[in-house]
Amino acid sequence: MALTRLINGSLTVLRDIPVEECEKAQAGTEIVLTLKDNTEDENYDKYLEQYEIQSLVKKYSDYIRFPVRMEMEHTHYDEKGENPHVHKEVKTLNSMTPIWKKNKSELKDEDYNNFYKEKFMDFEDPITHIHSKNEGIATYDALLYVPSRAPFDFYSKDYEKGLQLYSSGVMIMEKCADLLPDYFSFVKGLVDSEDLSLNISREMLQHDRQLKIIAKNVEKSIKNELTKLLKNDREKYLKFFENFGLQLKFGIYQTYGSAKEILQDLILFPSSFENSKVTLDEYVSRMKDGQEVIYYACGESIPRIEMLPQLELVKDKGFEVLYFTQDVDEFAIKMLMEYKGKKFKSISDGDLDLETEDEKKETAKASEENKDMFKFMQEALGDKVKEVRLSTKLKSHPVCLSADGDITIEMEKVLNSMPQNDGNKVKAEKCLELNASHPVFEKLKSLYATDKDKLADYAKILYSEALLIEGMSIENPVEFANLICGLMV
Repeated sequence: MALTRLINGSLTVLRDIPVEECEKAQAGTEIVLTLKDNTEDENYDKYLEQYEIQSLVKKYSDYIRFPVRMEMEHTHYDEKGENPHVHKEVKTLNSMTPIWKKNKSELKDEDYNNFYKEKFMDFEDPITHIHSKNEGIATYDALLYVPSRAPFDFYSKDYEKGLQLYSSGVMIMEKCADLLPDYFSFVKGLVDSEDLSLNISREMLQHDRQLKIIAKNVEKSIKNELTKLLKNDREKYLKFFENFGLQLKFGIYQTYGSAKEILQDLILFPSSFENSKVTLDEYVSRMKDGQEVIYYACGESIPRIEMLPQLELVKDKGFEVLYFTQDVDEFAIKMLMEYKGKKFKSISDGDLDLETEDEKKETAKASEENKDMFKFMQEALGDKVKEVRLSTKLKSHPVCLSADGDITIEMEKVLNSMPQNDGNKVKAEKCLELNASHPVFEKLKSLYATDKDKLADYAKILYSEALLIEGMSIENPVEFANLICGLMV
């Protein structure tokens, strides 16, 4: 045999290597591994144990196309414990044919579910699975699962996302985070591609063009499967959303809305329309003629939201209202900005534009007539409120708070409750709104004419009452209690 080298476009013989016949018991290559000596930090002897070898082969080489066999010796003795007899057994350690390489027609849901539970150590069947084969710019097989329940550490910093990454059936990474966006981090599964090198490093993977194409396709597959589930099996989707819906909303917020095309049709909210969560598309499909905004209300629970004074008139006008009960809801919606051309509007915003033209004229007239009283009440409250004004959103309640500006009342509550706030309080521009048709308003007008000191006390009481209605703490409980007692005596 000649050893050659390509020089200047032609093969040049470097030297001849004689090829000789030799005796070998069987065909194949023999590889001998020599273990290091044990140290204080590492016990290398464990790699000689049968269980450890089987586990390593099962984990990294279970699906290569060639059998990995281990010869095991068992020593047996007679009844007296004498005359040892050695029995040799050859065991194949790998299964060779992975489930994701099989045709879908060969497999049942039971096959997929059993593989998932065994592979990912779950005792429950997944909600759904995605089995895809792709050829072209990126050639790969993917088998993905959406679990039935969130892991105990899913919403903690300890949770590690990622799919198992294989190259031609050989695992090259246990959890490849680059294959999943954060908002789909709940997905478990694997990707097997022949286009990836077996010895590719983690740093090289981050810049690998093929991996980026695969990740984009995986993202699209997950979105399509969840959309299909939402459309065809609402009960299953509601179960999924109960566990992972918060992650989808965080996805909209954390990506500053750049992922909205993927996520906006997957999120759900409770609604005043029915006792179930609805999509934004379902809300828009039921909007009244001429309705230009999507109304929403914030609160810690549905019962608390339904007690908000502002809600009464909006519902009375026949508008559906979305209920935001999770801290991230309003932040996510602010990142969406709009949906199908319809902007979002909180019922606690300053102007809901619910009045007719005649009602607007009456409100403007009453506001002008009482502007001095409103100014006095605002001065009595100091910097607690930006303005005291007539309300256009109250029906039977005497008072409420609204917010002007980008920071809403709910945002103020959420941001100030965060531990990393460091005492720097966020403050919404609050306005105290009064109901001109409520008996309390007439009392305020009479006090402005007869007892301004008492009117100042009333302003403080009404402001504290409005804070309580919004679920906020009173700034000075002792003062509030004394004012109430003063009225009682």
